[in-house]
Amino acid sequence: MSTMTQDLGPDEEARAERLMRMGEAPRSRAEAARKLVWVLPWLVFLASPVGDLAAGNHSTAATVAGWAGLAVFAAIYLAVVFRNMGRPFPEPVVGVLIGVLGALAVVLSLGLGDEWLGLFVYVSVCCGAAFPMRVAYWTVPLTTLALMLVGARVGQDTAWGLFLVVLMVGYSMTGVRQLVRTTVELRKARATVAQLAANEERLRLARDLHDLLGHSLSLITLKSELAGRMLPGQPEKAAQQVADIEQVSRQALVDVREAVTGYRRPRLAAELAGVQVALAAAGVTAVAPAESDLDLDGVPEESESALAWALREAVTNVVRHSGATRCTVELLRRQTLDGPVLELTVQDNGSGGSGKSSGKPSGKSVGKGFGNGLTGLTERLEKAGGSLEASRVKQGFRLVARVPTASGGPVVSEP
Repeated sequence: MSTMTQDLGPDEEARAERLMRMGEAPRSRAEAARKLVWVLPWLVFLASPVGDLAAGNHSTAATVAGWAGLAVFAAIYLAVVFRNMGRPFPEPVVGVLIGVLGALAVVLSLGLGDEWLGLFVYVSVCCGAAFPMRVAYWTVPLTTLALMLVGARVGQDTAWGLFLVVLMVGYSMTGVRQLVRTTVELRKARATVAQLAANEERLRLARDLHDLLGHSLSLITLKSELAGRMLPGQPEKAAQQVADIEQVSRQALVDVREAVTGYRRPRLAAELAGVQVALAAAGVTAVAPAESDLDLDGVPEESESALAWALREAVTNVVRHSGATRCTVELLRRQTLDGPVLELTVQDNGSGGSGKSSGKPSGKSVGKGFGNGLTGLTERLEKAGGSLEASRVKQGFRLVARVPTASGGPVVSEP
């Protein structure tokens, strides 16, 4: 059972499964038998023709012809109905077969009497079940008209008794057919939704692993280089760098495990402490707010997590690509036309960067020149209702991430 039926009870799940199977070919003899049981009650209208033949009301030749015609009629009817449950005949073949049914109903009724008018019920059923909707809408009333014309010759009262049955059963079968088609399409849609959910989960995992490992491996590389330069002249300091490498690698392992299980939500306070260590190890002077200065009142957990990822990605790019000697981190509340936001700005004075400016004043997306890190970060922020701007400035590179927040705390009007 697909993910969309997980909230249903056992009875509802079983009912949904039965509905889905209505429009498919039988998978086994037992299922074919169940479908036959569903079809057989409709053969009740053959009781009158069979009784007429068994009563000996006609000549031997007429009786033989009647049995032969009835057998052909029932065989064609069952073939059309059963094939329509799974692998229907091509439309031209269906048209020919139903035409033969209609002709047999007319000929047998005119030749053998009003007991045979019930055959028009089966013609109407086949029109509603096997023809396309646009064809069924006019063939069902046409079959009803044929019933009344033949009934005028062989039995007007019997024809009027079957009038509503023939008319309504045909249109009822169009409704059943539409229900079957809807349930089959629903099953396909459920499979598509499940596939999309799996793809989204893989994308989330890839994005998280990139953000986690990119930052941690960059820090490990820097500290490894520092340890190598300190040996053999400064073994104590080198040992400290090795200890830091061990700590970062262990934390990276924990982060990866948490990301895989989907429970990790980074916090701004922890990321601020971590990026200051990373910048210091890279020889970059960090200017960042202290943990005590953080004002996160009214900031949703998802928004804080998105900003924490933005901070990590921005500082990782500073360390790896910028060649900067100074990096400034600012966290500020602003009032914009879209409401209050929490704005994170990371700016360095390096000569490198992550790509070209998007050239879009709204800052809703990042241009194609950016790498996977900023592209994934843009998706993460947009999912939280925020936006990302990244561009070269006169002296370095600047990244600005914004997320919506509830009203509260001092704000600065956006210029």
